[in-house]
Amino acid sequence: MAEAHQASSLLSSLSSDGAEVELSSPVWQEIYLCALRSWKRHLWRVWNDFLAGVVPATPLSWLFLFSTIQLACLLQLDPSLGLMEKIKELLPDWGGQHHQLQGFLSAAVFASCLWGALIFTLHVALRLLLSHHGWLLEPHGAMSSPTKTWLALVRIFSGRHPRLFSFQRALPRQPVPSAQETVRKYLESVRPVLGDDAFDRATALANDFLRLHAPRLQLYLQLKSWCTSNYVSDWWEEFVYLRSRGSLINSTYYMMQDFLYVTPTPLQAARAGNAVHTLLLYRHLLNRQEISPTLLMGMRPLCSAQYERMFNTTRIPGVEKDHLRHLQDSRHVAVFHRGRFFRVGTHSPNGLLSPRALEQQFQDILDDPSPACPLEEHLAALTAAPRSMWAQVRESVKTHAATALEAVEGAAFFVSLDSEPAGLTREDPAASLDAYAHALLAGRGHDRWFDKSFTLIVFSNGKLGLSVEHSWADCPVSGHLWEFTLATECFQLGYATDGHCKGHPDPTLPQPQRLQWDLPEQIQPSISLALRGAKTLSGNIDCHVFPFSHFGKSFIKCCHVSSDSFIQLVLQLAHFRDRGQFCLTYESAMTRLFLEGRTETVRSCTREACQFVRAMDNKETDQHCLALFRVAVDKHQALLKAAMSGQGIDRHLFALYIMSRLLHMQSPFLTQVQSQQWLLSTSQVPVQQTHLIDVHNYPDYVSSGGGFGPAHDHGYGISYIFMGENAITFHISSKKSSTETDSHRLGQHIENALLDVASLFRVGQHFKRQFRGENSDYRYNFLSCKTVDPNTPTSSTNL
Repeated sequence: MAEAHQASSLLSSLSSDGAEVELSSPVWQEIYLCALRSWKRHLWRVWNDFLAGVVPATPLSWLFLFSTIQLACLLQLDPSLGLMEKIKELLPDWGGQHHQLQGFLSAAVFASCLWGALIFTLHVALRLLLSHHGWLLEPHGAMSSPTKTWLALVRIFSGRHPRLFSFQRALPRQPVPSAQETVRKYLESVRPVLGDDAFDRATALANDFLRLHAPRLQLYLQLKSWCTSNYVSDWWEEFVYLRSRGSLINSTYYMMQDFLYVTPTPLQAARAGNAVHTLLLYRHLLNRQEISPTLLMGMRPLCSAQYERMFNTTRIPGVEKDHLRHLQDSRHVAVFHRGRFFRVGTHSPNGLLSPRALEQQFQDILDDPSPACPLEEHLAALTAAPRSMWAQVRESVKTHAATALEAVEGAAFFVSLDSEPAGLTREDPAASLDAYAHALLAGRGHDRWFDKSFTLIVFSNGKLGLSVEHSWADCPVSGHLWEFTLATECFQLGYATDGHCKGHPDPTLPQPQRLQWDLPEQIQPSISLALRGAKTLSGNIDCHVFPFSHFGKSFIKCCHVSSDSFIQLVLQLAHFRDRGQFCLTYESAMTRLFLEGRTETVRSCTREACQFVRAMDNKETDQHCLALFRVAVDKHQALLKAAMSGQGIDRHLFALYIMSRLLHMQSPFLTQVQSQQWLLSTSQVPVQQTHLIDVHNYPDYVSSGGGFGPAHDHGYGISYIFMGENAITFHISSKKSSTETDSHRLGQHIENALLDVASLFRVGQHFKRQFRGENSDYRYNFLSCKTVDPNTPTSSTNL
């Protein structure tokens, strides 16, 4: 999502003196350190998998195998075909009285070897099966007999009840694409946005690169891919995120996936109690690996590595680069309210506190009349400051307030009890949703601890949201957490008729601990500077949430078109109408088919898409536009499948660029590639757990997705989510300081483009009139069909 902004700033983040010194280390040393980090993680996972019984067999299966061998021995049978006798000969001779013990040990050794061999065979077979990606190349909606056979084999070798990390050691490594093919695809992708002279220069640079630099860089990259779990992900995390010296507001994204029309309770403390309890229930399931792995088509597993640092994780600032600090456990959350910090314990000797007990804790904080201490109220603004500045000031904070700082950084996550309401209102629906999104993305600059893996934000009227730090994981992982949270806290835990959490208060519960920050006055200028910078960044972001309810995924399915490709072409048409030109477009695609895969870029502005847009702009016949539309959809699908199967462009070029810096190679071609600007950054928020909430029976219980800031000062950031089957919500962001962009103006263009493209499949203008109704204002149409007041609390017990 917000990764496009970080990728755009890669050159500047590597141009500082500190970064240059770090990259001056020999390439062999860098490959060795990457391999060492990778194998440390790998060995930790092996031990963790063994403790959890995920190998994928369980210790009980070893016991069953050993018992079967012992039973065969009692029946005078030798299932080892003489191997156990040879093992006995290798054991020390303890005398005749220990002959039975020798037999027992030899059977145990044989059972262990056989058990390990079977598991190894299973892993090899599964890895070979998961290395097959031919199913991605099949037409949309079709499945051949070989693919069905392949899926059946994957199901057989996956076991009956796989756990979250069951497939990690069976997932294939991400392949290193051919340099010639990557460069060819790159030139094809930039052709629509470059003039003839600029394209000729780019082609000349590319040919020089292939002749002079590519062979050596590719060789070292192949070596790195053999030594590490993923040839690009560790560098992506380090150079795109942890080495970035800018404010985290630029890379943070938000989840506004609370129910759009329904607020389960208007009580802030009650909503916080249920939400925190549910988040910790998810952590408990995560620790026990009882969360089901994400499976494409119900069978093809995705990598689950990003789940490991979801909780108990903080991004610690450094002068040259940050690092992620992850704790194995944490039994408290850090809470911010009206400039004050609190430590709230989440467990008692009997286990996790009940939602009612947590509500009691949060209510105590809300009722606490004590004012914020000097320097405390705006302290969190430092986490939004440039990272080098915060790293220096943090040393002073750690020296004078180590206990309070550890309570915040060592918390399971951060909770912000906001003093203002948020959410959809009938009085001004458009402005209320825009303000909701802006509050989640940046807040007031000092009420979020941006270093934490995520911040739970609870508004005064009971609305929820998440602000997520991007380096530890991507949107689908935090989205999975948030879907579980909403469904569980509303439909399973529920609320009493008076809006409180179910249960009874605990009078013996200790009060929340107020954190004391004994800070020196010398850091006051730094806090003031950080606050001004955060407010400037926050105030410059123009957020617009645009709900579109004329049609949704069900209509697009009827058109026999991929819903994602449909929206991407609509965005190209809308952006061309808005800016009058085409631009490089960043669409995020996942590479979690591979071990430790993260994302790849789909360059959605293709030659085919541009031809379709020009045809629409020239008002050519519907039949001709529709034909071009389908060609553009096929091209987009091919690019998306290539990205998912490890044959994308940008991550390979990124890794080649980092390798060139390590080898002190000056490549004008790679420098040009990394200096490109993404004026249009897009991402779809996936809905992964449709079984949790029945949107057909409860259509008002739909969520509105999330968003992120623009990747460029004169660009747009666009996120979209399909709400059920008949609505789509767009989150559009831009910079108010830019005279070239306007989020609301683009929203209007997107609405018109959606209707124009949909009309190609219907009756032209009649279709648009039918869905626009008498009033062409999409905000009015969106709300006029709703009968539920979003400010009216609805108890989930009545569902």
